[in-house]
Amino acid sequence: MSPETEKSLETKAKLLEGALRTLTEQGIAKTSARTVAAAAGVNQALVFYHFGSVDELLAAACRYGAEQAVGRYRERFDAVTSLSELLAVGREMHEAERDRGHVARLGQLLAGAQTHEALGPATAAGLDLWIVEIEKVLVRVLGGSPVGEFVDPAGLARAVAASFVGMELYEGVDAVGADSALDALDQLGVLVSALEELGPVAQRAVRHRLRRTARR
Repeated sequence: MSPETEKSLETKAKLLEGALRTLTEQGIAKTSARTVAAAAGVNQALVFYHFGSVDELLAAACRYGAEQAVGRYRERFDAVTSLSELLAVGREMHEAERDRGHVARLGQLLAGAQTHEALGPATAAGLDLWIVEIEKVLVRVLGGSPVGEFVDPAGLARAVAASFVGMELYEGVDAVGADSALDALDQLGVLVSALEELGPVAQRAVRHRLRRTARR
């Protein structure tokens, strides 16, 4: 297969951006080859030429949007040195992505995944990009913590990602409740930080107690 031309790549990028914009502004129910092409400023036949179907375009746009979003925060994740910092970055990220309309778009993708077969795996793959970054941070910041040996970073990374997804959607119906949930996560970060500041004897006591509890 010959490499794609610059014009072809440009058209595909326009379609991906157009699909994301249409999802955000009009919702999954009104996302079609016509509406996406109009948002992209191209002929709707190009949707099928480059992606085969609207569902495949949406799946590609989901991955494309997630890669862009994760890329905006990768350096921030790399600089995190504590759980409380990770939660602070998550809160800042939540507010910024909400203002960009990405929270609304995620809701549309999750709704669309129920009826559009290609969207389920694509949405999961997009979320996995976040999970990979979160897991790397958790491995780093919990490695020397008194609770580090009792935590599964991979599982916790998925729990954190799922919590933020749920809160993003919940915020649409109860903004105060979602804010309270974020405050509760902040308090968890403070608790872990306090444990990390304990002296060696106290930390050994905490580990001993946790091991005894884990064996029950």
